[in-house]
Amino acid sequence: MEQKNVFLIGSNGIPANYGGFETFVENLVVKKKKTNIKYHVACLAKDNKEFEYHGARCFNVKVPEIGSAKAEYYDLVALEKTIHYIKKNKLQNVTVYVLGTGVGLFIWFYKMRLKRRGIKLYVNPDGCEWKRAKWNAILKKFFRVCEKKMAKHADLLICDSKSVEQYIQEDYQKYKPNTTFIAYGSDIQTNFENWDETKLETWYQEKRNYQTQLLSNCRQICTRK
Repeated sequence: MEQKNVFLIGSNGIPANYGGFETFVENLVVKKKKTNIKYHVACLAKDNKEFEYHGARCFNVKVPEIGSAKAEYYDLVALEKTIHYIKKNKLQNVTVYVLGTGVGLFIWFYKMRLKRRGIKLYVNPDGCEWKRAKWNAILKKFFRVCEKKMAKHADLLICDSKSVEQYIQEDYQKYKPNTTFIAYGSDIQTNFENWDETKLETWYQEKRNYQTQLLSNCRQICTRK
């Protein structure tokens, strides 16, 4: 079988020790079923070393401490290193999968270079980053534009929520985005031999008692003169 090369950009890297994207990438690599897939994973680091992890080629990307622009800078450097590696090694059958939309302002430039080599660009848009309350008006506008550019240029938008897929289809209908829904997986405990329902109920009751006491204390404080 012909080898497929998949470059994963946008997570902090593996082994996972941060959040959702990292856990997703780790599970994708560790639980790989098809032997003809070669994963190349960008990792945020303080050096530019490479290492193997469960058969995946992990390449570190050294990023300076530049504040809020660090994540976008990291993704851009990772994309540059990816394209350089593909050219240098004359790789075929390549997919670049970007997690998040932070580099959307520049994605047209990279899409042009990837398309020239017959490389598909996949994007996970995550959620509606621009709607998060923690961002100021300028950053909300920035993330909104990034999201729009990703929706316009991606060959495929992989949504881990049906509501996000619906939102992309409706808000960016003029771009006719190609989307699919793939839910995050989950490790399910199937062995219930040692199940102790009494302990679970005791735990629930402890939490209910704590909540009741907390509400009581709040009422006392609020009614004090």
